[in-house]
Amino acid sequence: MGAVRVYLGLASKGRDIPPQALATAREAIESAFPVPAEVIRADEWHGGGVSLFGWSNEPDDSRLPRLLHLDGGRIVGVNGHLADPADVSRLPDDSIGGAFSAWIARDGELTASTAINRVCPVFYAETPDLHIVGSRALLVHLLAQRADRIDFDVLALQTMVRQGFFLSDETPYKGVSALRPSTTIAIRGGSRTISETPLPVAGSAPDSPRLKRAAIGELAEALLATVEPLRNAPEPVNLALTGGRDTRILAALLHAAKVPFRVTTNGLDTHPDVILARRIAAALKVEHTVIAPPQTAAKDAVLVEHPLERAWETLRTCEGMTSAYESIVGYLPYSAKPTMSGQSGETLRAGSLNLLQTDLGDKALLRRINNTFYKDEKLFTAEANEHARELAKPWQARENRLEALDHIYIWYKVGRWQASARAGALRRGDPVRPFLDNRVARAALSLDQGWRLSEEVIYTLILRFAPQLREVPIEGKPWRFTDGLKKRWPWSHVPPPSMPTQKSGGGWSWRTSPGPDLTAVLREQVLGSLDALAPIVNPDEVRALFADPVVKKPGTAWHLYTVAAMLTGLYPGKRPEGLEQITVSRPDPGR
Repeated sequence: MGAVRVYLGLASKGRDIPPQALATAREAIESAFPVPAEVIRADEWHGGGVSLFGWSNEPDDSRLPRLLHLDGGRIVGVNGHLADPADVSRLPDDSIGGAFSAWIARDGELTASTAINRVCPVFYAETPDLHIVGSRALLVHLLAQRADRIDFDVLALQTMVRQGFFLSDETPYKGVSALRPSTTIAIRGGSRTISETPLPVAGSAPDSPRLKRAAIGELAEALLATVEPLRNAPEPVNLALTGGRDTRILAALLHAAKVPFRVTTNGLDTHPDVILARRIAAALKVEHTVIAPPQTAAKDAVLVEHPLERAWETLRTCEGMTSAYESIVGYLPYSAKPTMSGQSGETLRAGSLNLLQTDLGDKALLRRINNTFYKDEKLFTAEANEHARELAKPWQARENRLEALDHIYIWYKVGRWQASARAGALRRGDPVRPFLDNRVARAALSLDQGWRLSEEVIYTLILRFAPQLREVPIEGKPWRFTDGLKKRWPWSHVPPPSMPTQKSGGGWSWRTSPGPDLTAVLREQVLGSLDALAPIVNPDEVRALFADPVVKKPGTAWHLYTVAAMLTGLYPGKRPEGLEQITVSRPDPGR
């Protein structure tokens, strides 16, 4: 599939692009591309008033389309991948398959386009002389700056402290914005236009088995198209399989598409994940490997990396758009081995925000929207809260609350959080993510949110692709649509009862139970940075947050720590050195 590709387009408002801008682009890439400098390959194209740069850590240009691809009279770059590389000639076209953004240059013209979930982002800014468009926000900012410094949009960072990612089209950098989903930015003759295609409006839920099958057909075809190129992969796809919903549909999908694959599961033989994955593998006749967790003596404490090292790597990889609370996949050399996991499967089930709801009443759904945008108001300044409320208004105004929460998931949870966090994994290669595919997302969003939320859609797809899985239970909660469902005729089918999730016992995490020593390190950094944080947080409330020996809201503490470290200049810059590891004690060592 691929790896990280970085693109930068420059379009002059006058005649020529200043030579200094070209030199800055070549120098700045080492700060903006989170891989070792020695593995970066570069290509660039220059025409009348337009330049397009491309960089990659792919070892060669064998993956199609090439880094900068000549297509007729234009130069095309693809960040991400196309389901069919021949579709490069159709770009920009948000109806084709793949997870990508498109970059196109010719004399006097530069365009960049996002797909439906903007999981391959486009950022843009302008100066008096230039329009700047790029796939890394920091790179765009460094090109837009007159001085060699970073100017942060501190007010925009209120959402980072609140949620750990962006619930807006803002970035940490002044003047740099993220392009919306299914949107094209075009600069012609020095003038910029932005055109957006709205997300699909879902049709009504079908009310007969025949209509249901027909409605699911487009989604099934889109899913099959995502794995079609894998039939010719040099080795079988490795699928991480659990007892849950999202990886099960991928196993069924690979089976239906006749793509060679094997599955691996982490856990002990007695765990439901292993038991159910073994049954799935046997039913589909595929190789199954169980990776048992290391059996270590019970520990009362663990040693962890210093938070400043963790924050530096997260800022470097995710550009200040993901909290160091998250565990970002570390760098490893590029590998072409095809791997697959169930990331973003919630797209087929109306999004994670709807899935969190037990009450689907209008007031409860509106409360979910409000809490998503402006929870923990006491912690924030009046200006930060007002900013958050303004961001929420367009979503509050939507009459269809299920649709609003579904689209918030696509716009922000996928389009900002995952787009940022997945940069870590992409450095190693490009894991196959069928649920992120442009056609799949478009087909899913076209189906009624309530119907998708019932899980009947994903269940029907599993049996459509692999009817052999009909009697294999699901782990955890029962399928939602089975509530009250009874066998009406001898030939009718009711899914088997679910297998309860097994509590692992003792599965504490040092991130969520930070202990006094780690809390002290987080506290010192945050309280020492209150002047920088002052525009968005209330100092007394921050002090109260850290008043106890062990912080009670570790997620918020990490979000604050990440933003504080960024605002006080941790990155760009050299990796911190000489920091001692921190001891985190288990809160209940007797258990």
